[in-house]
Amino acid sequence: MILSTPTKYFLAAGCAEGGSALNAFDAALMAACIGNTNIVKMSSILPPRCQEVPPIRLPAGALVPAAYATISCDRPGQIIAAAVGIAFPEDDDYPALIMEDAGPGGLKEMKEKVSRMAVEGMEMRGQPTRRVVARGVEHRVERHGAVVAAVVLWN
Repeated sequence: MILSTPTKYFLAAGCAEGGSALNAFDAALMAACIGNTNIVKMSSILPPRCQEVPPIRLPAGALVPAAYATISCDRPGQIIAAAVGIAFPEDDDYPALIMEDAGPGGLKEMKEKVSRMAVEGMEMRGQPTRRVVARGVEHRVERHGAVVAAVVLWN
């Protein structure tokens, strides 16, 4: 199956608690406003000239490509974070690069990490970076907590 090239994207992040790791992840997707879709994990390329839009209401059940990071944890008191970073090239005809990560620790460090990885990835491609955007979320676990950060693509 060949899908069309996305022309729009938005950043989404959410955190939540649940009765299990999977319920917490599902609730985090709902908090990020992407929980009633079928998220299709993709690698980390944002098409050239893709335009950022405010989060949009996606059709229920839609197959939605996204680069995302998530983690769940059942250690009360543990801080967890997820973030996505996008490095935009100077050349508008070249794709941007998305990096994502999640783990224990705070949001500030996670955003710095994905930003560094995105810039390094552009350097590996021989492309100068014009700007970097990072977004994410952190959460202090109560019983079963989860976080998710995503770059959601759409037409």
